[in-house]
Amino acid sequence: MHAYVYKSQRKADTYVYLAERDAFDVLPDAVRAQLGELTFVLDVALTPERRLEREDAAIVRERLRTQKFHLQMPPRLVHDPLTEDWGTDA
Repeated sequence: MHAYVYKSQRKADTYVYLAERDAFDVLPDAVRAQLGELTFVLDVALTPERRLEREDAAIVRERLRTQKFHLQMPPRLVHDPLTEDWGTDA
């Protein structure tokens, strides 16, 4: 399966995988409005052996098959005060 990846110019670290190049009409209007302009960044073959940095390739393939798109959001940062550097006066 082939995927075309676009980066949102409005939302940092947010990417859209499309089953067809420039097929933005598959995106729901609300999603499209939040993402703003999309810039093409990658053309990738999503084979079963393919590994992706922040996504499960099998899930991306399934969403491309069923919805024709996959939305990759930025990772959620968990704030843990016990791991912060408190300096030398704590």
